[in-house]
Amino acid sequence: MRPIEFSPETIRAFLHKQKIATVTELMAALGTTGERTVFRKLAEMSYRTSYSHCGRYYTLDEIARFDHLGLWSHQGVRFSERGTLLNAAAALVDEADDGFFIEELDNVLHVSTKDALRKLVRGGRLKRELMVERFLYCSGDEERKRQQIALREAQLAEPRVFGRVRDTALLPDELRAAIVLFFGMLDEKQRRLFAGLEALKSGRGGDAIIGELLGMDEDTVARGRRELLEHDFEIERVRATGGGRKVVEKKRRK
Repeated sequence: MRPIEFSPETIRAFLHKQKIATVTELMAALGTTGERTVFRKLAEMSYRTSYSHCGRYYTLDEIARFDHLGLWSHQGVRFSERGTLLNAAAALVDEADDGFFIEELDNVLHVSTKDALRKLVRGGRLKRELMVERFLYCSGDEERKRQQIALREAQLAEPRVFGRVRDTALLPDELRAAIVLFFGMLDEKQRRLFAGLEALKSGRGGDAIIGELLGMDEDTVARGRRELLEHDFEIERVRATGGGRKVVEKKRRK
């Protein structure tokens, strides 16, 4: 009796429809009860395992749309071009100009990174420096670490209202309240554009940071950022037509 042959195209078609799937779902789509069969077929394609949800989800490189940080998510499940959470965290910290506090990296990766960072430090891939009563995680390269610490110290020494918002926990209460108050005075479109502007200024992970600060959905912040970059919005009149002081006809002396 000839063995049953399973085609990887079955998995490819299923993932193109679902975007992501667990092994159990892929087994059902393939019509097999063996996990090894699924992994053999996945090995014939370029696939990724999620770094969130304990690595339970899979997708294909041709499906994922990784951003400039090498990150992509679908329905709250998150993937990295670097693969595991350890590799993703190590790369982001090493490439950062000013290192990362834990809360900042959590905001970028949308998962808890505390344990991963500790493992990376113990393994020598990253280093850390105590700063403002917290650890700043830096590159494992000593010279790179020195540069990251110097830049972060300069940023903390000169807080500016119109500077980057890298960590909402570092904002003074008065400044946070003022930003939220001003934000509440804007209409829907103005809020989106304001959030997009602050996300641009905040740099890496800005959509998540500003979304948390202003209580906005991250996708809405990203939309405002894209509209600003692409000039994809209409500049409206501040005053409605007919508003303002009425024109007074100049009277001539008789």
